Amino acid sequence: MDRMIYLSMAGAKAAMQRQDVLSHNLANVSTNGFRAQLAAFRAVPVRGDGASTRAYALETTLGYSDAPGVVQQTGRNLDVAMRGNAWLAVQGLDGTEAYTRAGSMDVNAEGVLVLRNGLQVQGDGGPITVPQDAEVQIGADGTVSAKRGNERPVNLGKLKLVTPEAPLTRGEDGLFRAAEADLPADPNARLQDGALEGSNVSPVETMVGMIAAARQFEQQMKLLQIAQTQGQTAAKLLSSNP
Repeated sequence: MDRMIYLSMAGAKAAMQRQDVLSHNLANVSTNGFRAQLAAFRAVPVRGDGASTRAYALETTLGYSDAPGVVQQTGRNLDVAMRGNAWLAVQGLDGTEAYTRAGSMDVNAEGVLVLRNGLQVQGDGGPITVPQDAEVQIGADGTVSAKRGNERPVNLGKLKLVTPEAPLTRGEDGLFRAAEADLPADPNARLQDGALEGSNVSPVETMVGMIAAARQFEQQMKLLQIAQTQGQTAAKLLSSNP
């Protein structure tokens, strides 16, 4: 009897965790540069005397989907979409270097190039400062230049673009980081200006997955109810015997 209870409990918990992952992906279906989180489950045997026949279902995070999102033209000078496996380096709130595919940038009150959420964009020589009232242009290799009126364009620096060889790790802040040290700039990385990459989450596929996870959770709860009913019936039978 306890085998059914433990198996159903573990299955219900796994279904809830899968539902959490899918709902988080669906909530970011409109977030630029978002990478869908992937999750899987594995069976882990329970160790101990008399428990060799039991196994728990534990979540195994596979990371994220590296499928590209749909690139949409915006015509805005400070919007960029990374090509291939290129990532844009930014400074996280904790001061560490992080990477993102969201390329919607702006210039803050201090004249520093930042993302729309205020995170500082990393350049090849540190932060990139834009002169006041200057028109910013970004080249395909990440070179940032500014022009005021009829003056000649001035080179302000180059965006730090990286191409990770191993999968990155998603942080609690939604940014990605390398496992050990900061990644070096890739001179061959390229971007597309005047465009933004959308989320790679498929709304239809995610909704179908959420429905399947909800049904799986219901089945596990029904098994728990069956185990409870069988336990009550067995207790009555045992108590009725002299």
